[in-house]
Amino acid sequence: MRQRLSSEPDRYRGRRRVPTPPRSRYAAVVTTAFVGAGIVALGAGAMPDAKSISPAALDEIHHASVASQDAAARADSADRASRDSTRGEEASEADVWLLPLQGYDLKSSYGERWGKLHTGVDMVAPEGTPYVAIHDGTVTKAGWFGGYGYAVIVRHADGSEAIYGHSSALSVQEGQQVKAGDQLGLVGMTGHAYGSHLHLELHVKGEPIDPKPFLKERGVDIELQVEAYYNEVAAS
Repeated sequence: MRQRLSSEPDRYRGRRRVPTPPRSRYAAVVTTAFVGAGIVALGAGAMPDAKSISPAALDEIHHASVASQDAAARADSADRASRDSTRGEEASEADVWLLPLQGYDLKSSYGERWGKLHTGVDMVAPEGTPYVAIHDGTVTKAGWFGGYGYAVIVRHADGSEAIYGHSSALSVQEGQQVKAGDQLGLVGMTGHAYGSHLHLELHVKGEPIDPKPFLKERGVDIELQVEAYYNEVAAS
């Protein structure tokens, strides 16, 4: 029997909210910049001949102009950062669904196999490869689960459940709250398994369903190993 782990799961570190700078502050900075530039322009216009200006006065005018341009650039940068953080916030608050593994080989799909219904998909990966939660939820099972070997079951807020089977070790405990991307365990071949792989199974209203179309509707393509969430974040 493999040793069960109970260490704190590694959390996916997505973008976090950055306080949005008030628009009034941005307006004040830009106004200050333009006022400063205007004063410099008026001062320069009042002088009859640039050649008659002392080097110290020219230096002062130059520094004032640079300061106004710098203030405007900083305000523009702050506004762009505000827009970027807002996009990141919207993405982080999305209904995130993820792949449980990266770089796997899809061995068996949902359907009839050897005269019996294979109720999930098998993702082949080396023993000891960490796998993660595909969605937020509560761990309702973390332990030995018959033919599934060491398994984790997570119930999601919409009532669906995900079963992760054949683990070599587990990283969570029953009753624990997990987020999409949190590590649940390590790939193995415990229970009724031939070769190291992760068995992913989804239940809706207590009945197993084909994970492929269910997850594809939520932006996750098991066959192509694509996650819409990461594509949206990268494009934002």
